[in-house]
Amino acid sequence: MVEKKSESKTKPAKPAAPKKAPAKRAAKPAARAAADAPAQQSAPTAVVERAPAPVAPTQPAAKQQPAAKKQPEKAVKVTQVRSPAGRYAYQRATLKGLGLNKMNRSRVLEDTPSVRGMIERVKHLVRVESVA
Repeated sequence: MVEKKSESKTKPAKPAAPKKAPAKRAAKPAARAAADAPAQQSAPTAVVERAPAPVAPTQPAAKQQPAAKKQPEKAVKVTQVRSPAGRYAYQRATLKGLGLNKMNRSRVLEDTPSVRGMIERVKHLVRVESVA
């Protein structure tokens, strides 16, 4: 048998870059020295007295009823009658925008061009009624 000489190819070693100390370690001794410096100086300090904070009344406040929602002058009642399952994502998002996310849910919405456009996109999934 013939022996083959195998030349070992090694990559030249890269010079090691000097490691930088983390900023946190370097900052701690400096911060401690700065914090200790004022303590070492004996300067007179003025004491400031503050007035006590006002105390809230202990009696429970009367619960206020939330204001009833006003119904718009022109309104439409939109009821979801079909499921968005298997529909395009934009149709599911439009139903959420109309405030419908489950079957047979209804919302009374203001009759505006933007709402009418949303209803038009999902007209096969909803039922629309006029509210006077």
